[in-house]
Amino acid sequence: MKRVCIGMMVLAMILPAAAFAGGRSETRERLVVYSSVDEENAKKILDAFTADTGIEVSFVHLSTGPALARMTAEASNPQADVWMGAPNENHITAKERGLTVSYTSEVTLALDPVFRDPDGYWTSFYMNPMGVGVNTSALAREGLGMPSSWQDLLDPQYRRQIQMPSPATSGTAYNVITSLTMEWGEEKTFEYLKALSPNIQTYTSSGTAPAAAVAVGEAPVGLQFTPAFFQAADEGFPVEVIFPSEGVGFEAPAVSILKGSRNIEAAQKLVDWLVSVDGQNVLTRERTYFYPVNPAAELGPGMPSFDSLRTISVDPEWAGAERQRLVERWEDEVLPLN
Repeated sequence: MKRVCIGMMVLAMILPAAAFAGGRSETRERLVVYSSVDEENAKKILDAFTADTGIEVSFVHLSTGPALARMTAEASNPQADVWMGAPNENHITAKERGLTVSYTSEVTLALDPVFRDPDGYWTSFYMNPMGVGVNTSALAREGLGMPSSWQDLLDPQYRRQIQMPSPATSGTAYNVITSLTMEWGEEKTFEYLKALSPNIQTYTSSGTAPAAAVAVGEAPVGLQFTPAFFQAADEGFPVEVIFPSEGVGFEAPAVSILKGSRNIEAAQKLVDWLVSVDGQNVLTRERTYFYPVNPAAELGPGMPSFDSLRTISVDPEWAGAERQRLVERWEDEVLPLN
């Protein structure tokens, strides 16, 4: 009898503790994120979010195409809460497919309208301007001058000295076409691209490959979005970043909440945190070399303010609708000249 009483007392002590622990586990906030931000930077950003909020995050890295395909396949039974990364025109595609839901707050509505969907379906949380990276040692070795404009890149001195991505495989290069089309019109843009083609050393399949070639001097000049150029300079490579005087396009990767999210409140907190000053400062503190979209956030060393750049805005809906036609025109008219 004594043993039974003691056992019942121990059980009475254990059960409430177990129930409390179980309840705490059930109410702990969690998120599953599909990330089209590169794995290294996604981990930096999401680890900082967890540290600030206590919300646990697991993420799967998927490039843009596979992410859209997976979310579409899982539409009737979503396996993630948030899609983070990929240029905003891809989030427009997700919106049109009914894969995401609208969310706005005081934090998101305070952003420049170019960085948010008017209906709240996506919010850009960083931007990257297009830039020309130059290896100053390679320029000196080849006896080349420093370019300062798009027109400078047509100079015969740069024949086979420039690397840029292929629009057929890279959204980075497609941004060159769309931004210059916004500025000059389609016909003048294609005349420019045809004149530039003989100066291209190689059209890379990856949007970030030119920066690697410029850093080691394989190519004196490269064209792509700027983070990898700024990183190379920060790491001691003889790289400078030039913003062509006629203006540059930019990408504005976004975040969307997936329809059917099982953790909607935590997803909303992630969206708000990403564009808050605290979240935006993580981009600089963790050396992502991304430009914040919140003007109150800090900038990394050597990065001129967004306001100081002459930027060219592109209508993301137009860019998405025209992609196939413009890329096919580039393949037919420009690529054969290289």
